[in-house]
Amino acid sequence: MEYMASKADPDGKLDVDKSRCDSGLVESLGEPQEPASKVKVEEVEEDQFDSSYGSSCLSDRLDSSYGTSSITDSLSEALDKSCRIRHEDNKKGATESRDKTVTDSPLDPYTFLGEDGDTIVHLAAIHKAEACALHFISFFSVEVLEIQNDLFQAALHLCVYTNQSCLVRALVLRGVSLEQQDWHGNTPLHLACEYGLVQCVQALTQQPTAQERDNLQHLCLGPRHQDLELQNWQGVTCLHVATLGRNQEIMEHLLQNGANVDAQDGTSGKTALHLAVELHEAALVSLLLRHNADVDAVMYNGCTALHLAVGRQDTGIASALCQAGADTFLPNVEEETPQDLAAGNVDILALFPFDDVKLGGQPVLCADF
Repeated sequence: MEYMASKADPDGKLDVDKSRCDSGLVESLGEPQEPASKVKVEEVEEDQFDSSYGSSCLSDRLDSSYGTSSITDSLSEALDKSCRIRHEDNKKGATESRDKTVTDSPLDPYTFLGEDGDTIVHLAAIHKAEACALHFISFFSVEVLEIQNDLFQAALHLCVYTNQSCLVRALVLRGVSLEQQDWHGNTPLHLACEYGLVQCVQALTQQPTAQERDNLQHLCLGPRHQDLELQNWQGVTCLHVATLGRNQEIMEHLLQNGANVDAQDGTSGKTALHLAVELHEAALVSLLLRHNADVDAVMYNGCTALHLAVGRQDTGIASALCQAGADTFLPNVEEETPQDLAAGNVDILALFPFDDVKLGGQPVLCADF
């Protein structure tokens, strides 16, 4: 089977490289395309969501189906009018102004749903209308912000997919759910890990700053709990996704924020350590071992990471696992031990103890002189 690992090409667009391994997982999202229509939106004054996260975005303009346009010709005018909603000092005047804006607009921002089930917040995120999106995020209720379109994407999914970390942080602080899953079972954090979007990962997982906490106390808002062991429909956690993407920075960040280093996938029981061995990534193996990964964790077929390393004749990784205390006599469901699999490979056999020779009750290891 093929694993997909995301990269950024010289133009800043996301690309997908294929690497060969056998964990039985496949890439879930297609490559984004450019829709037919573009929207120009008059910028408005940003609300209280002041964040240190950058707002660098992908160059393509996207919609919820990652390539089909559902935007009408009147969207620009509708967004312009929606962004001009203001509360007047006089209560009656404010009500009349708001009613007129909502009633006379070609699109009602409170009830509008596009042909793909997109709300006005989805559309603002898709077309990177950051000022309008920030206004909607502060103006609409959490229930509206959590509406999912026909592909089960909430606005937070689209803000991540378009790499708008400023909007991601605003939605997180607004208190939207961080565990909503799209039609592939991906949470926004799964997407950020899949595409290597470090700023979005940080925006989704970091605790509020002192300034953000002051704003949260004033607004009675706050980030929601996030289950870092939540699996998508392929049975992988965010740590698995980051490992498959060979992204050490994201892996380190997830582990420091409480991700379970020994979490097993739902299809074969592999941990991140098994995946790193399959990818022949010694650096990832070392990182996981530093975070106390269980070197003898077994898959559903009884194989440890050492079984996989020996089976792939990867002497370097096998040596690292042995130094970490891997059991060379642990059998899998076929009653094969790593020593059995190493038969004929002198370099790997030299790493293993002799089971029939012991000194002081301890097995004897070969050593080079």
